[in-house]
Amino acid sequence: MANSKKTTGKKATSAASKTLKDGRTSKDSKSAAASALSQTKAPKKTTNKKAASSASKTLTNKSTWKKSKTAAGSTLSQTPSKKKKK
Repeated sequence: MANSKKTTGKKATSAASKTLKDGRTSKDSKSAAASALSQTKAPKKTTNKKAASSASKTLTNKSTWKKSKTAAGSTLSQTPSKKKKK
């Protein structure tokens, strides 16, 4: 059975790296980018709540750089889904 966990792709990895190197990048964007980079080749890692919150803030901020949003999107796509309680 194949592992269904996602990893960060090349485009998002590059965007995350550039986000981290840019001195003008917000703390939330850097947090999301760091999370995306940590999941580059680690399918068992998932995004924690703090990184998911940062990624969400990054995506909703109109002034955020497109590359930061790419990294944030990758981060959110690797957030574990919530299981419904019965």
